[in-house]
Amino acid sequence: MEELFKKLKIKPKNRALYDSAFSHSSYANEHKKKKDYERLEFLGDAVVDLVVADYLFQNEEETEGEMTKIRSSYVCENALYEYSTALGLNRYIKVGHGEEKYGGKYKKAIVADIFEALIGAIYIDLGYATARRVTLSIIVPYIKDPAKQFFRDYKSALQEYVQTEQKSLEYHLVKEEGPAHDKKFTVELKVDDIRLGLGIGGSKKEAEQEAAKEALSKLAQMPIVE
Repeated sequence: MEELFKKLKIKPKNRALYDSAFSHSSYANEHKKKKDYERLEFLGDAVVDLVVADYLFQNEEETEGEMTKIRSSYVCENALYEYSTALGLNRYIKVGHGEEKYGGKYKKAIVADIFEALIGAIYIDLGYATARRVTLSIIVPYIKDPAKQFFRDYKSALQEYVQTEQKSLEYHLVKEEGPAHDKKFTVELKVDDIRLGLGIGGSKKEAEQEAAKEALSKLAQMPIVE
């Protein structure tokens, strides 16, 4: 992990925090450890959100709605997965034997969560200023590259469409399955009581986005009625 610390230009005080940040619940359970990365991931999520929001407020002249969309693009699961992968964080992830058998070190949700857990650990160990510096050093180069966009807000785009066309829009959770650390959600989307989308994701929000994406694709192919 020394290589990672050098890359981030940090000198940890409490190494145990970073051990927890890279410990999946399956590993903690197998090794009778009291802590896994989930609490640190919860905290890191809030820190990353604040850092990116503050950066956009200080450097952009966009409206609140536009800044919200931009922030969503750079704190979504796809973005967090990219940051983790670029840093090689999956090399440090510790998972249980069962999880490792199914490629746990490479699962998008786990790899994405680890980034936030790491930022949470840095925040607790070295303070907000250091956590902010590290977060910005990783994310800002992506924000400044217009060719790099992780996420489109399909739900908002679909909402704008149905409001313009005066149609009704409903999302329904069809299925929730899997263990607590690896949930899968299936969401059905209906426009005017017609099913136009079915999405699957690691969270309800992600599943809803996938369903909205499918619905928009179908709507784009429908003939225009004069």
